[in-house]
Amino acid sequence: MVSNGKSKKELAFLQDLFIAPDWGERFAEMIDEHVKLPTEGRALYAAAGTGSHAISLQERAGKKLSLLCVDENSECIELAQAKAKATNEETEFRLAQLDQLDLPDNRFDLVVGNASLVSRARVRKMFSEMVRVAAPGATIAIALPTSSSFGEFFSIYWEALHNAGLIDFESDVEHLITELPTVSDVEQMAEDEGLTGIASWTRIEEFDYDSGEQFLSSPLVAEFLMQEWLALVPEAERADLFREISRLINEERHEAEFALSVKATLVIGQKEHSH
Repeated sequence: MVSNGKSKKELAFLQDLFIAPDWGERFAEMIDEHVKLPTEGRALYAAAGTGSHAISLQERAGKKLSLLCVDENSECIELAQAKAKATNEETEFRLAQLDQLDLPDNRFDLVVGNASLVSRARVRKMFSEMVRVAAPGATIAIALPTSSSFGEFFSIYWEALHNAGLIDFESDVEHLITELPTVSDVEQMAEDEGLTGIASWTRIEEFDYDSGEQFLSSPLVAEFLMQEWLALVPEAERADLFREISRLINEERHEAEFALSVKATLVIGQKEHSH
């Protein structure tokens, strides 16, 4: 997801300093808990960001597992390569389009994807590509936010649009709510791709903010999530809208923290052996 205001380099640093250690960590923990790493062969990590989680997987698996990591931000790849070099890990990082992997079919014994910041419209195609490059019998795992995530913000967003007289955009909020897949939608996606042994896990994760201002200026919200949430609102209308969102958050929280909750989901399945 590319932010309007920041360069790829700035986004990569923000991702490394703020997003990966907090937001990314919640999804990484689920992968660590439920994905069994092969001790040898080849593995692929799609949307590896700045690489810290991928490198920790490599350390756990050992040198006999050849791990290739791909991401769409070239600056994230550069940071990840520097980390791998510093830790003497063999992990390879490469630039690639997540929904159009330049990789051969049936190649990897494990394919992991972190789709937590991938735009919803692209998740299905990304998943199809993950399945395509997986070898028969391989495990495929995808982590992403599912339906009912961000509910606290969406209700405030809807109210703010209404109060700011931007009623033409209220249906956009409905779309943001309904486009988040349910857990069963993601399981169905895995089934449609012909996977077997499908299993899923979900955890509610909370991100707390002391005020509306802190929420709106946090790197996660300002540079990543908000880019999609605000996509259709004209630039000229945003300052007033932000003020109203901030006011509503401060009013709602009654001196407590404002919590943004995310339904983090991991879905795993196996690619069938070809007959």
